[in-house]
Amino acid sequence: MRFTRAELEAFRDEEVPDLLGPPDGPSLRLLFVGINPGLWTAAVKTHFSHPGNRFYPALYRAGITTYELSRTDGVRDADREHLIERGVGITNLVRRATVRASELSRDELQAGGARLLELVAQRRPRVVAIAGITAYRDAFGERTAAAGRQPDRIGGPFGDSALWVVPNPSGLNAHETVDSLAAAYRAAAAEAGVV
Repeated sequence: MRFTRAELEAFRDEEVPDLLGPPDGPSLRLLFVGINPGLWTAAVKTHFSHPGNRFYPALYRAGITTYELSRTDGVRDADREHLIERGVGITNLVRRATVRASELSRDELQAGGARLLELVAQRRPRVVAIAGITAYRDAFGERTAAAGRQPDRIGGPFGDSALWVVPNPSGLNAHETVDSLAAAYRAAAAEAGVV
């Protein structure tokens, strides 16, 4: 599938539904959190779907999925089911689609952080993996946070979920490779019991 710039622009501020599965379905073990949807993602209603995004190749390389999901035209229902059955969910800090994450305000990211805390308290995944250190710092006011496993847990009064900050898989994050992304994602997935 190909889109013109004008066609993509029509998806500005659109939302992409969370991929979580039913509350009474398979246990949510690993919740990936993107910054916000890009326009291509909004167009095909699939998280991390831009052709230059390395998320799905990294999931496969990490052993989180058993095959590489084809995403540029939107994942198939069977692919969504595969993620849900593996205990993997996907959401975003900010729900509205933009061309670049830099278009988001700190207030939007902080509001998204608060919404994420509510979601995590409700769904109680074993591990939350936020893709993007700068977005994490802005959303949660953790100015000195480093990538990797965070010392605090999140999700309700008892902090049920382990928290990881992993690299953003966007093609704009040029210093990361599919292999380095896979290594970071696998570490979070191992704690979640997915791999």
